[in-house]
Amino acid sequence: MTNQMKADLALLIITVGWGASFILVKDSLAQLETFNFLAIRFSLAFIISALIFIQRIRCIDRQTLKYSFILGCTLFAHYALQTIGLNYTTASKSAFITGLNVVMVPLLAAFINKKTPERKILLSVLLAITGLGLLTLKQSVAEINIGDLLTIGCALVFSLYIILVDRYTTKVDSIVLAIMQLGVVALLSLVYTVFFKNPIVPGYSDVWVNILILSLVCTSGAYIVQNVAQRFTSPSHTALIYTAEPVFAAMFGYIFFKETLGAKGTIGAVMILMGMIISELDLENIFNRKSRLSGFLKLNQRQ
Repeated sequence: MTNQMKADLALLIITVGWGASFILVKDSLAQLETFNFLAIRFSLAFIISALIFIQRIRCIDRQTLKYSFILGCTLFAHYALQTIGLNYTTASKSAFITGLNVVMVPLLAAFINKKTPERKILLSVLLAITGLGLLTLKQSVAEINIGDLLTIGCALVFSLYIILVDRYTTKVDSIVLAIMQLGVVALLSLVYTVFFKNPIVPGYSDVWVNILILSLVCTSGAYIVQNVAQRFTSPSHTALIYTAEPVFAAMFGYIFFKETLGAKGTIGAVMILMGMIISELDLENIFNRKSRLSGFLKLNQRQ
């Protein structure tokens, strides 16, 4: 297997874990306040990761600290918006709306680089927006709830995060970068909880099982793997693999919470997926290959 194939496989495993994470988070929020939950989740993830890679962290430099702080703040905003939003919307809807980051990555990259977006990106945005409307609306715009709006914001922030990871991960130790940004999220969540909420540590309950899985698999392991894997694959390729996340989330949502999107919502979800996939396909190359294949077949027929 090439390094890119290994990176893609690792990112796919992450995607399955993140698909399940929507269910675990929603279940945990029934017992913990949002930022209290984030503080515990990311503190555990940071401490465990730091202990495993303590030798690397001892060699941390100023540039890594700077990039870690920027990525950590971005990741904190992403999780804050997504987790608060999950209090008001379903896990399945949250996953599909969050998946819009796949469409937003090339669109945001074009904006940052001051370039006109490709036609396929405009098509994917049109499909995604139409799908989003079908997924979140029944009759009027007034029916979009606050959870849906917060999750749209979370998708935008995560698309920025993917672009920043691509920019920073090749400049410093990617594992240390991943660990330190988890520490930034933990610190910001803890500070908010202490000053604005009533911090609690839950007693023995199922919520600890959720938190441990989220901390070890979906946070510590996932972000270390992502930061390392993106050294060998492009941000667009990463985003394409992540298109499977809402599918896994919808599957887990149905199994554990009996969540269904309904006929209209399902059509909207499919349109969002189509937009996500189209945004990452090399359509010009595909059409050129088909054209060459068609010409080759016609030539053989004549002969």
